[in-house]
Amino acid sequence: MAPRAWESAPFPIGLAARAGLDTVPRMCRNIRTLANFAPPATAAEIRASSLQFVRKLSGANKPSKANAALFERAVDEVASAAERLVHGWVTSAPPKDRDVEIRKMIERSRARFGKEPKRTPIDPIR
Repeated sequence: MAPRAWESAPFPIGLAARAGLDTVPRMCRNIRTLANFAPPATAAEIRASSLQFVRKLSGANKPSKANAALFERAVDEVASAAERLVHGWVTSAPPKDRDVEIRKMIERSRARFGKEPKRTPIDPIR
């Protein structure tokens, strides 16, 4: 079987290719890694990440009434798959400490914006 176009390309076909880039742009900044944290990601965190993902895919922050059921079903399905992935992920790396990661994000925010952030992507500021 011949490789598909995107499998043989040096980078994924899509926005990066159309923009003439030889690298893929970073993931949406609102979607964060949830695997390998201590304590593990909660169902609420996984659902919030799934909601962001479906919003990004659909291009809709809030769907119309006609699309509301489809949108919610998509969020539920993505959350279910994400929960299996996050809780089943096996790695030899030690779990990341949530508080340490939050402090790193706060420091990056201070350096970038010159002020204290109101919240972090992982959790509200403690």
